[in-house]
Amino acid sequence: MTDVTNKNFNPAEIEPKWQARWEEDGLYHSDIDPARPKYYALTMLPYPSGDLHIGHWYAMTPADARARYMRMRGYNVLFPMGFDSFGLPAENAAIKRNIHPKEWTYRNIDRMRAQLKSMGSMFDWRREAISSDPEYYRWTQWFFIQLYKNGLAYRKKSPVDWCPNCNTTLAREQVWGEDRHCERCNTPVIKKNLEQWFFKTTNYAEELLKFDTIDWPERVQLLQTNWIGRSEGASVTFKTEQGDDLVVFTTRPDTLWGATFMVLAPEHPLVRKLTTPERQAEVEAYTQAALRQSEIQREAADKEKTGVFTGGYAINPVNDERIPIWIADYVLMTYGTGAIMAVPAHDQRDFDFARKFGIEIRVVIQPEDMAPLKSEEMTEAVPASGKMINSGPLTGTPGDQAFEQIITYLEAKGLGHREVNYRLRDWLISRQRYWGAPIPMVYCEKCGVVPESDDHLPVELPDDVEWKPTGESPLKLHPTWKKTTCPVCGSPAERETDTMDTFMCSSWYHLRYLSPWYNEGPFDPKEYDYWMPVDTYTGGIEHANMHLIYTRFFHKALRDMGITKGPEPMTQLRNQGIVLGEDSEKMSKSRGNVVAPDNLVKKYGADTVRAYLMFFARWELGAPWNSSGIDGTSRWLRRLWSTVLDPAGNGSADEETLRQLRRKVHQTLRSVTNDFENFQFNTIISALMELLNEMVKARQNGAWGTPAWKEAVDIYLRMLAPVAPHTAEELWMLIGKPYSIHNQEWPKVDEEAAAEDLVTLVVQVNGKLRDRISMPVGMGEEEAKTLALASENVQRHLEGKTPRKIIVVPDKLINIVM
Repeated sequence: MTDVTNKNFNPAEIEPKWQARWEEDGLYHSDIDPARPKYYALTMLPYPSGDLHIGHWYAMTPADARARYMRMRGYNVLFPMGFDSFGLPAENAAIKRNIHPKEWTYRNIDRMRAQLKSMGSMFDWRREAISSDPEYYRWTQWFFIQLYKNGLAYRKKSPVDWCPNCNTTLAREQVWGEDRHCERCNTPVIKKNLEQWFFKTTNYAEELLKFDTIDWPERVQLLQTNWIGRSEGASVTFKTEQGDDLVVFTTRPDTLWGATFMVLAPEHPLVRKLTTPERQAEVEAYTQAALRQSEIQREAADKEKTGVFTGGYAINPVNDERIPIWIADYVLMTYGTGAIMAVPAHDQRDFDFARKFGIEIRVVIQPEDMAPLKSEEMTEAVPASGKMINSGPLTGTPGDQAFEQIITYLEAKGLGHREVNYRLRDWLISRQRYWGAPIPMVYCEKCGVVPESDDHLPVELPDDVEWKPTGESPLKLHPTWKKTTCPVCGSPAERETDTMDTFMCSSWYHLRYLSPWYNEGPFDPKEYDYWMPVDTYTGGIEHANMHLIYTRFFHKALRDMGITKGPEPMTQLRNQGIVLGEDSEKMSKSRGNVVAPDNLVKKYGADTVRAYLMFFARWELGAPWNSSGIDGTSRWLRRLWSTVLDPAGNGSADEETLRQLRRKVHQTLRSVTNDFENFQFNTIISALMELLNEMVKARQNGAWGTPAWKEAVDIYLRMLAPVAPHTAEELWMLIGKPYSIHNQEWPKVDEEAAAEDLVTLVVQVNGKLRDRISMPVGMGEEEAKTLALASENVQRHLEGKTPRKIIVVPDKLINIVM
């Protein structure tokens, strides 16, 4: 080792030096190597908003540390990065800043790429994928066409949020406030039906409910299960007086005899036909008011129930009774059929509605533990659990048999059938925006709707677009872009001017990382066969019900086409929490509580910021930021620097000091290894801090320079390498070790060295704690019994009696049974 006693710890000098060296050497390039086990580590890619915030670092730093750890464990690790670069913010920037969204986006990407590199992460930048690159969205469009050809993409009319002043559709993010107004012009938003493109996610609803092949958090599984919303019931057909079929889905077909009215969503297609002339004005006014609300507002449990009678009637198929048809905003077209049968005696929402509007309440289920129910005396709905009453031929049917018997009855009479329903809706893919992947469909008067031919992909966005203050998509207004020729017959035709939901781009980015240079397909099959599936995926739980469902659907659909393989795209998922501001509020510029990582790196260095982010909170929970805490992490690294490099003593430590040092080193190695495996990053840092304290103590007692000391430093730096890669690399070089520490193996625990010399044995008498005794590890049962029985406290509780039996749990417990 060279003389380094005067070398100061200077992150501003150390970190850029090693980052340049690693990049020059291609240290983190990930290439196929059949001789090594692969490990595909993936963290969710950012949107190029212009700056990395501390939340990006909190998500990515521990993920990077674990990828580095797996690399040291001998895995061939792929850890790529890119940018999810299409989307609404770029369009808003174009309008507000008078800048092209492409220029705004790529300027931000350049800045954020440099910030990501300043983290010292092991991203393989050769595999960068940017979703707004034509080379990328060529394949996004190709995937759309494959879904279309396989019957999974279709077009239909669907309601959208519409600004009547701007004359354009609005994304969810563009609708503001309780009164739901347009963010651009403040005009109240309405619903409007437009022809839009969908993917048949519902075709995979049942398979998406299966999680048996993946290691995903239970909370994510529950969120997805509830979002998909599987329910078993019956589809039942009511007839309107005009002769139309009015189909409802119900999970309680056994309550059909208690249906005393029906409720339709205001936008149900039969409303106009059912409404009588004298009810027309009121129904129309109510419908317009309902269409201005969000689904969340309409379904709110504490919302006062409102509705309007259409004047129309339907016939209850099980008893031929004429029942009124109402409309109410709590019924949605996006769930079931947009029509419900209302059973007020056994559903609280229906009960409140019936009481308010004076509609009959009829009891058809009698709970066994209650007095006979009388509808006129009821103050609330009674759960439908018990024996059927007032139910025609099924009266008297026990509750546990009612469901199956009513299904049999309906099917025998041709009135309905068993059905499984899902809350999950087909994925609406259309966006009436410019900055997105154009939907590669062509409209021809002769051939109809046809996909663009593969050799004409990508259908590129035009750069020469004009932004109107209204915010309408420039693709609609462009004088030439939408004009094309039909790929089937060659006749003049028009392009689709909608672009795709950006979740489409992020549903397959993990596949493009495999080979972004590949031009024969979306990915190189050789790379796919080696790297897929993703072994660990990390990111926020807020994506559970959108991105993560869409990604799973996308993989399964492509699997059935023979494009991908296996049941799932990602084997393991782990979620990080959120870093709040120091005021415990969500970080935002308006609150002035945003933490800028660049300033922290400039002051402390990237390694200190990395370590503090892993230390200050449990990664999966997050916490409010604490600006004062980072100083302690900085002191820890500086103290480590001097402890490793400054000589002290002459290696004269006694055997006990060296034995204690080795014990602590290997115990720490065992716990740090376990914590890396289990994503417990905060305890990794605390264990390393604790070990440094032990090393400082041993150094003061003469351990410096001994074989035990050298082993401690060697193991410590290798444990540190994933956390503080620059500091570990520099110290590794300065103590004379070969480049690079990141190519070293993860150290192995010496269990003999880690073992405690003594253990504390708990001694119980009849299950009650009576003493604690220190004894050598591994003491035999008879010796342990003798030692326990010799305890004065135990003897006092034995009261001179002979034990009936003595139970020994080695190295843990003895229970003396009297």
